[in-house]
Amino acid sequence: MKTPAVTVASIIDEAPVSKLQIAVMVLCGIVAILDGFDTQAVAFVAPVIAGEWGLPPASFGPVFGAGLLGLTVGALVFGPAADRLGRRTVIIWSTVFFGLFSLLTPLADSIGTLAAMRFFTGLGLGGAMPNIIALTSEYSPVRKRATLVTLMFCGFPFGAVLGGLMSAPLMERFGWAAVLYLGGVLPLLLAPVLFAALPESLRYLSGKSERRRELESLLSRVAAGAKAEAVLDVAPEQGIAGGEGAFVSRLFKEGRGPGTILLWIIFFSNLLVLYFLINWLPVLLQQGGLPIERAVIGVAALNAGGIAGGIALGGLSDRASPTRVLQLAYAAAAVLVAALGFVAVNSLGVVMLLIFLIGVFVIGSQFCMNALAAGYYPTAIRSTGVGWALGIGRIGSVIGPVVGGLLIGSGFGTTNIFFAAAIPAAIAAFSVFLLGLRRNPPGTAAAVKVLVP
Repeated sequence: MKTPAVTVASIIDEAPVSKLQIAVMVLCGIVAILDGFDTQAVAFVAPVIAGEWGLPPASFGPVFGAGLLGLTVGALVFGPAADRLGRRTVIIWSTVFFGLFSLLTPLADSIGTLAAMRFFTGLGLGGAMPNIIALTSEYSPVRKRATLVTLMFCGFPFGAVLGGLMSAPLMERFGWAAVLYLGGVLPLLLAPVLFAALPESLRYLSGKSERRRELESLLSRVAAGAKAEAVLDVAPEQGIAGGEGAFVSRLFKEGRGPGTILLWIIFFSNLLVLYFLINWLPVLLQQGGLPIERAVIGVAALNAGGIAGGIALGGLSDRASPTRVLQLAYAAAAVLVAALGFVAVNSLGVVMLLIFLIGVFVIGSQFCMNALAAGYYPTAIRSTGVGWALGIGRIGSVIGPVVGGLLIGSGFGTTNIFFAAAIPAAIAAFSVFLLGLRRNPPGTAAAVKVLVP
């Protein structure tokens, strides 16, 4: 008697986590580490470059904005591309792209050329991000999805922490260019490893009849104890087959429209706050009287808080209602960001503790949002959905640093600047509340646990 066909999702959900799934998470986590390092490298070197070039720090707003604009375009373009070409292909080439342009960035000799280099670096960084999220999500059983996606994405702030700790001694000994050279060489060295060891998404392959043998081989590594006929007779995943492909309009069909809009608002608001802090926190702390070495450590504290928060909030999201967890997290973020403007920098311990806690709730919440967005969309449009959520969010990440530069250049007080930065976090909290009131659209059964309070 023939074994009944089963879905890829059911095999992943029912089997223990395999070595292949762990390898996917680790490889994507390494990409996230390098992504985090390269995304924030320019913030570490900006005060030094400004000093060498005789420019005010506020003039680097366009440079920060150009890099983040590249991240936006990369997410919007390469998210949908991966739903057609495969996650693995886009991850590898995005890694090569951002490594190459990071390596070329020290050749810049003006704000304009520096901004151009950061834009092209951002294209690769933005292309990698939605796809490492989608690939990790698709290899994760639903019972552990938020935790595993969060653990993988902890690589992003970990890369920023490493950058914060390594940048000062590297710049002191070799100059600011050394930070960017390191950020370029490491991704180029990783690319061959990804080519050899990173597998394609099982759910993507299940809709490609010409790659059936590759699918069967990978499935046998995920469910080693399964019978051969059960592994070989796998039903195509819902929504993959057919020619509709990864059109952005599909994000609004079958009842997904309101949820898509709310996801975009949350990503926009959170990334606006996050990238304002990432790019301007060293400058604001330095202007408050801290030496650059301690000001840069403030960014490391922010990202260290993100790692702790991601792990804690991810675990809570797998056990409780993620929307309730995120409502409280974003509300706490709003209060803490506003409070930072009232703390004097000479209270160093209090400042660093506050920055750490902001990282817990701002960055940690973003990790959970990544997992939530991945679970909201079916496989055929998952990279498109995550890519566009990140892409719209990246518009916020462009606006945050640019507006921050305008506020600083206009002489706004530190207290007022941090109070203004708290407003988007409050908007995110309210939007998560509205998202939690919604039921899942048809075809997103894997997301039921994520969205239903």
